[in-house]
Amino acid sequence: MQIWTCVAIGLAGGILSGLMGVGGGIILIPLMVLLLKMTQHQAQGTSLAVICLSFVSVLVYYKKGHANLSVAALIGLGFIAGGFLGSYLADFLPDQVLRKCFAVLMIIIAVKMLISK
Repeated sequence: MQIWTCVAIGLAGGILSGLMGVGGGIILIPLMVLLLKMTQHQAQGTSLAVICLSFVSVLVYYKKGHANLSVAALIGLGFIAGGFLGSYLADFLPDQVLRKCFAVLMIIIAVKMLISK
C-alpha cells in the first residue's frame, strides 16, 4: 500500500470536505480508483468507512452554528436504510457498470450546479 498516496488522498478529501462539504464521492472515490488501483466497489466501501471519521469537521461547523443536528438525524435515518439498500444493489452490478453510473451521476450534478441560479 502506498502510505503517502493514501494520506494525500485523505488530505485532499478532508480539505474539500471541510471547505465545501464534499469529499467521499467527488474526490476520494476517483482518486482511489486512479491512484490506488482499487475497484469501484472497493473505493466506494472505503469511502463510506472514511465518512465515519468526518465528525471532526462536523464539530467545527456545529460550534459555529452551521450544523443542524436534528435535520442531520432525520436524513441519517433515510441514509441508513438507503445505504443498506444501495450497497446491497451495488454488489449485483459489474465494476465497469458501477463506475460508469458513478461518472454519469457526477456529470449530471456538475451540469445542474453550473446552470442553476
